[in-house]
Amino acid sequence: MNDILLIVGHGARDKEGDGNREVEEFAALWRQKRPELTIQVCYIEYADVLLAEGLRRAAQQADRVLVLPLILGAAGHVRMEIPAAIEVARREFPQVTFLCSRNIGSENKVLEMVRFRLHQAMSRMDMPDPHTTGVILLGRGSSEPAANAEVAKLARWLFETTDHQLVDIAFTGITYPRLEEVVQRQIKLGMSQLVILPFYLFTGRLIKRIMRQVERLQTTWPDRPLTLAPYIGHHEKLFELMEERWHQCSTGTDTLLPCDGCSYRTFAQQHDDHHHDH
Repeated sequence: MNDILLIVGHGARDKEGDGNREVEEFAALWRQKRPELTIQVCYIEYADVLLAEGLRRAAQQADRVLVLPLILGAAGHVRMEIPAAIEVARREFPQVTFLCSRNIGSENKVLEMVRFRLHQAMSRMDMPDPHTTGVILLGRGSSEPAANAEVAKLARWLFETTDHQLVDIAFTGITYPRLEEVVQRQIKLGMSQLVILPFYLFTGRLIKRIMRQVERLQTTWPDRPLTLAPYIGHHEKLFELMEERWHQCSTGTDTLLPCDGCSYRTFAQQHDDHHHDH
């Protein structure tokens, strides 16, 4: 059977195109690890090859298209736009089987990746006492509470599996609290230094905005070191997780998206209830 693995990235609108380039690099590295696989890439937005075109190209070459969302949160893009695009592709190419895995989400391998980036940040600070080092897990932010809850769950796991006595969440947009408010709170609670831990896969406009925010906040509190940890990036566990998603999708053990085919999603699309403010 001729399979094509179609990675779906979010798409980054930074002028330099660094975010999309990192997705392409991830796909290239995965091809090196698995030369027997045919791996293609498309994006939800802010790219030349968007989801509909990516599905069309893959369907013209394959018996099965295995759609793998390289996206952290299960917000509207994952729950509505990807299933809707797959439904259109199924009608256009009835001879092709389309299967879709879950998004990245928050699970043990994601926790391991985030903890590794936290450890890197602590090493950069010469390993201060974690009891007096606050951690702020910084997510993108969504209009859908379930997606924001994934960030909160991961923050709790960080608290449970490290010695940090204060692990908070913040968001870069759409919902609250925002980074400035949480930094101020942790300083008032006596944290000697802070680590801002981006819950992002790759770089982009928002990562660059976060860098500028941290620089400004450091000038506001010059006596409290603020360290920005690396985003997840090309971590080995990310390749392992995508391998799992591929196997789950290929064998049919975990292929259904949260709202694929449900009447609520169809109603929401018809009434344009979903919104995503970037």
